[in-house]
Order: sequence, then C-alpha cells, then structure tokens
Amino acid sequence: MRVIRGLHNLAAVNQGCVATIGNFDGVHRGHQAILQQCREHAARLGVPLTVVVFEPQPREYFAGDQAPPRLTRLREKVRLLGEHGAEQVVCLPFNNALRSLTGREFIDQVLIEGLNVKHLVVGDDFRFGCDRQGDFALLAAVGRERGFGVEHTRTFTVEGERVSSSRVRTLLACGNFAAAATLLGRAYSVGGRVVRDQQLGRTIGVPTANLPLLPKPLTLRGVYAVAVSLEDGRQYQGVGNVGFRPTVGSRRPTLEVHLFDFQGDLYGQRMTVYPCARLRGEVKFDDFDALKAQIERDQCQAHRYFATAVTDRNHALPLASAPLGREAVVAEKVAFKTTSSDSSSADDAADANNG
Repeated sequence: MRVIRGLHNLAAVNQGCVATIGNFDGVHRGHQAILQQCREHAARLGVPLTVVVFEPQPREYFAGDQAPPRLTRLREKVRLLGEHGAEQVVCLPFNNALRSLTGREFIDQVLIEGLNVKHLVVGDDFRFGCDRQGDFALLAAVGRERGFGVEHTRTFTVEGERVSSSRVRTLLACGNFAAAATLLGRAYSVGGRVVRDQQLGRTIGVPTANLPLLPKPLTLRGVYAVAVSLEDGRQYQGVGNVGFRPTVGSRRPTLEVHLFDFQGDLYGQRMTVYPCARLRGEVKFDDFDALKAQIERDQCQAHRYFATAVTDRNHALPLASAPLGREAVVAEKVAFKTTSSDSSSADDAADANNG
C-alpha cells in the first residue's frame, strides 16, 4: 500500500481510482463496510481503492482542544485501512490553503486533476469547500459532466443503531470495552514504542513501560486492567495508567504500564496495550507511600479480575462491559457527559462519510 502526502504528490496516483473521503477515525465496522463497498467498484473498474484523509482532522483544525479525542493515530489508521483493502491512502494537510478552496475547486484540483477519480463513495450529507456549498448534489452533477460515478455510503448498524466513532468513544469512556470491540470489529488498543522516562516506578518496586501519547484530548484517562502484546509475540497482563500522573506532575500524557511477572528491558520495543477493565480515575496522592499503597490495591484488583473474567471468544480477551468497583457508580454520568459533548451531528458528519 502506498501513502501519498500532499496535493503536490497526487500526480503519482493519477492513473485513476475509486475513492472515498473522510476521517476514518477508528476504522470501525461502519468504515469497513464503506471500504468493502469501494472494493466492489475498484474490482469492477480495475483501478486501486484510494482513501483520502486529512491531517489534522477538520474538527481538530477548527475546534482545537475541544475536538473529540482520536481513537487512532495516523500510523494506526493507515495500517487498518490497508488491512481492509485500501491500496492507497492520500493524506492531505488540512490547512488554510485547502480550506480556502471552493467546493468546485476541491473537485477540480483534488478529485479530477489529482486523483483522476473514476468512482466516488461518500456520505449523502458530506459537505466540503470554504463556503460549505460543496455537497453530494454538486458531486453528482460534476460526476455526470466529467464521467465519474458518485454513490452514497450504505448505512451500517449494530443492534439498530448506526455505528460511529462517537458511539465508540462513549463506550470506551464508560468502560464498556466489550461493546466497543463489537463496533470496532476488534478490541480497542493503544500502541507505541517504549521510551525512557523518570524511572520512578523502579524506586517503589513497580517498574513500568512508558508509551508517549499525543498531546491532544485523551480517549481514555485513568487506571485499567490491561493485556499487553510485545512485538516478539509474548503476551502479559498488567495495570496501565493513562493520563498525566498528577502525583509526579507530568505535563505530557503517557500510557504507563506495569506488566505482571515480567523481567527484562523493553526500551525501544513496540508494544500494544489492550485496556480490558477500568479500575479507577487518576488521583493525586500526598506522597509516594500513598501512591505505592494504591498501586498495590490496583494490582490486586486487576489480578482478581483476570482470574474470574470470561474471555470474549471473538477477541480472545477478557473485556469488561462496565467499570469495576465504585467506578461503576459514576459510569452512567460519564456516559451522559461524553454523549452530550461528543456525539453532535457536526462530529458525525465529519466522521468518515457520516460513519
């Protein structure tokens, strides 16, 4: 699979393609259905399937820290798109030059001159261009004029509700990792390369592997029972903290993981962390003794969870459907807050062809 960055490099893919445009955050089952829809046309026309994404995502450009947190980094998104049939990913920088294009200029410069699109699949409420006058009707009209097909995406539902990134975020915030996995088609995970940090965990007998996170709103925040997969295939259970580690006073968000029964050095290695159950939120402790005591309680709770939890047969992980202990009491409030602030129609419309 090829990754093409920027309008100036689009000539490299000008042999024609079937294209779709959107955020594709999470590459959930709704997105996967769109990719399947595109693959059918790509096979019929004998051209590659091309996915056009933006970096940053448009909502991030306009809303900044008020934008919804990402489910997937660009690297992970590209990998998942490739796994589900994308042959080319065109990543366009969402900047003032791009946002200043009118709807017709976007069609001419990106779709026709850049991609030489043969068939386009987008949501019927897809809007684009600086004046937001670019819509499905304009695309269809220009398609008839210039000889390319335009088709709206098929709605994909689970239990009668449309699958969207907003729904996934809400479920993750509520600690319902089992339902989130159903919508994603896989267990939610966070991956990265282990970096050296302050190594304070070693001083209290709890060595941790640290993965830096994007300095953006966090999809998860708190302490979790986690399953970990190392790049050599070894798998472990443990406890992970997602956030700013208030007792230490970190300014950059980090995923900090303590692996049970692990001995060795993980610096520089890639690892994938699967949150399985939410244990508690982040707390600032008065001293390291109090922090150490709470970490010991977290480990005991995680061990008990893994000893009794039922493994999800589809994802081979013990995924909880609700937070553990007292966290379950506030889960409903978190769900309401997350839904109210994160599942707006504007977010859904920007979310990969209304997906």
